Amino acid sequence: MEVTAGSNAVQDLLPLVFAAPNEALTKAEAVLRRRPTPLHASVAHQVIGIWQRDFGDMRLALRHLRRARNWAARAGSADREADVLATLGVALVHSGRTRQGLDALGRGVRRGAGHTRARVLFRRAYAWWVLGHHKEALEDVRRAVPVLRQAGDVIWTARALTLRATVHLALGAVERAEADFASAEDLWAVTDQEHDKADAVESRGLAAFRSGDVPAALRLLDEAEERYAKLGTPTFMLSIRRCEVLMAAGLAAEALAETDTAIAELDSIGGQSTRKAELLLAAARAARQADDPATAMARAGLAVRLFAGQRRTWWEAHARLVLIGARHAAGKGSGRLVADAAAVAERLVELGAPAAPEAYLLAGRIALDLGRTADAEPYLAVAARSRHNGPPLARMTGWAAQALRARAAGSTRGVLEACRRGLDVLDDHRMTLGASELRARATARGAELAALAQRAALRSGGPRRLLVWSERWRATVLSAPPTRPPADPELLSHMTAYREIAARAEETRMEGRPMPALEREQRRLERAIRSRTLHMRGEAHGDDARFDVDRLLERLGDRVRLVELAVVDGRVQALLCGQGRVRRFEAGWLAAAETEAEHVQAGLRRLAHPGAQARLPVVEAAGRRLEELLLGPAAAHLGEGPVVIVPPGRLHRVPWALLPSLRERVVSVSPSASSWLRARETRPPRGGRKVLVRGPGLATGGAEVTRLAARHGGATVLEHGDASVPRVLAELDGAGLAHIAAHGTFRTDGPMFSSLRMADGPLIVHDFERLGRSPYRIILSCCDTARFATVGADELLGLVTALLPLGTAGVVACSAPVNDAAVVPLMLALHEGLAAGLPLPEALRDARAALPADPLHRATGWSFTAFGAA
Repeated sequence: MEVTAGSNAVQDLLPLVFAAPNEALTKAEAVLRRRPTPLHASVAHQVIGIWQRDFGDMRLALRHLRRARNWAARAGSADREADVLATLGVALVHSGRTRQGLDALGRGVRRGAGHTRARVLFRRAYAWWVLGHHKEALEDVRRAVPVLRQAGDVIWTARALTLRATVHLALGAVERAEADFASAEDLWAVTDQEHDKADAVESRGLAAFRSGDVPAALRLLDEAEERYAKLGTPTFMLSIRRCEVLMAAGLAAEALAETDTAIAELDSIGGQSTRKAELLLAAARAARQADDPATAMARAGLAVRLFAGQRRTWWEAHARLVLIGARHAAGKGSGRLVADAAAVAERLVELGAPAAPEAYLLAGRIALDLGRTADAEPYLAVAARSRHNGPPLARMTGWAAQALRARAAGSTRGVLEACRRGLDVLDDHRMTLGASELRARATARGAELAALAQRAALRSGGPRRLLVWSERWRATVLSAPPTRPPADPELLSHMTAYREIAARAEETRMEGRPMPALEREQRRLERAIRSRTLHMRGEAHGDDARFDVDRLLERLGDRVRLVELAVVDGRVQALLCGQGRVRRFEAGWLAAAETEAEHVQAGLRRLAHPGAQARLPVVEAAGRRLEELLLGPAAAHLGEGPVVIVPPGRLHRVPWALLPSLRERVVSVSPSASSWLRARETRPPRGGRKVLVRGPGLATGGAEVTRLAARHGGATVLEHGDASVPRVLAELDGAGLAHIAAHGTFRTDGPMFSSLRMADGPLIVHDFERLGRSPYRIILSCCDTARFATVGADELLGLVTALLPLGTAGVVACSAPVNDAAVVPLMLALHEGLAAGLPLPEALRDARAALPADPLHRATGWSFTAFGAA
């Protein structure tokens, strides 16, 4: 058949649909309006069908592809008909009509020859991959690649290599996948196939994740999303992959939100049934990790039904695994559930799926919960084999299985060894993460191992051992400074723009005017800042020195007591350290203490306003109940000297000075005993430079700053326009003492955007992390600066915890709203103590005592806490 110049132009629409999809669609529709030849009509309908298949309505896609097949038959071109049959077959598979799709692909293979047949084989391999038939997919690619290479077909060779790499990833062969991705990327570099290039970036992101590099995976997936956005391409597959990465980073709630949004969007356009099933599975996994078993069961159950209807056994087995795990989490354990988990595990082994150890662990865990130790052992033994190989999270699965085996066998030593090895793996994984938020959230993966170890330590009867294990997983993120944000011009530009927008939004809010556009832009900039921060790869190494109880006791001496509150099975265990020994006292239930702490916070908020003095006895009574719940019998053994409290993350807002046994005492708080030791051993910078900062909008105008400036001769005073974020950060870096009087805002929805209000906008946690060394001592005389978000296993995110790893040895901050006027005399008295050479905790104790005895001033004093040891 003669091919004209016009024919070439029409044929060029097929590669164009992946380079410039919308342009290809417009041109194909124009071809159909010109009464084309059968050959041209076939190409045009095929292009429209591909566009609808990938970006639109599957029903329209199938309609156009069937017309393309019919026109190809009328054109009398076997190769044209084979090519359309391949496209139609893939579309049928994506619509859930698996048998019809494979039949069309088989006819395409038989109808085509040479180069065309190789292209059809590639598309059948793609369909096999979608269906989870990896062996068949690799076989078809093996047959296609040499022919495509010989024909000099760069585009289709690159596609085939990308597909082969993706199949290798599914089977856990990361090195093979990376080699194929690299070869494909070299080929894409000489083409204009922008859609395929974006897909290659997305695939590299998946490979980075499989090799354990979460920051690189997030960066590459974000880059792929930007590329797709320029092409107007839906990103359903990207959402599935990003969900997996977000879960590994401890961001399960975000993963669930993204997948649910993608499902709604896919439904609205009548998109691919196969993608919907995969999105449902991703959503189920995210819900399970987010401790929402009901949602996980609903999503996984629907995914199982869709996969079964699509004859996708690989995917169905994975969905059944999530469904069984969700049922177990919901308390639906039974012998039948053990059998179901074991059957899924065996099926995953047959399929060569890396998830098989996870299924065996689940079967063993359910059996143990039912008291069927003998049944659990073989399942756990198989799962435990994964502890020495594979990516970090897979090895942790193996160590969890080994720990459960040891517990079932009654071996405390075995439990502790398995937990130690598993948490070591997690530590290595965490330190690849540069962002402190990701490091904190990633610790959630170790919560079970840490809890198992603490139970074993408690049963073995040694308080020292329980202290060591309480420290092993407590505030681990603070053990090393976070990776400093890079000198990234785009990140710095985003942060500057964010301050400007946030300042305008605050001004508009104060005027009572609506500001939807400003709020949208602020949210967009927050997402951009956070995204670029999460891309940072870890550089700092963890603290290799293990926690040393003897070193702690030596530093405490005979006068100082440190009380670490460990929580085992919901019960508070007070570990009292001092006088060369560690003693354990059992206190109350954590849940009851949390409830009481909320009552105290509510009372302090009321007492911050004049006329609420009637609430004082209620708050004091709540303080007595808190002491019983948190310290129990340990309260009678605190001695006469200073006390350091190391609470669990969920109790860091407790106003410890309110507790009767601590009210007249020097008391400080630390996220961990290790953190207190580091603070104690931190040396102040030379020169002892002092910085006083006064932000805008304070009820008193920041009155204490003016008076402190007169007292601290030579101090740097930043106020009015000088109190800008860049200037404040420059002066804070390496200062000996900093005092910041500014409005504080704690963001429960984004703790890293908790802020202090400066003249040009908010000074956020991300800003503090840019400091080379934070001030040796810092006083934050504003509301909510000592509030934290508890994430991961027992980690804290907030202003104070951003400072502690960066060189700050002591912080005074506030955990509740306070009366600005009442703060002024407290701060002045606090600085008097510092001028006399007292450390922050002692100066704060004396400052409270110097206040008037009325309820307003007493509540103000209780609301401030000293952190650290300086």
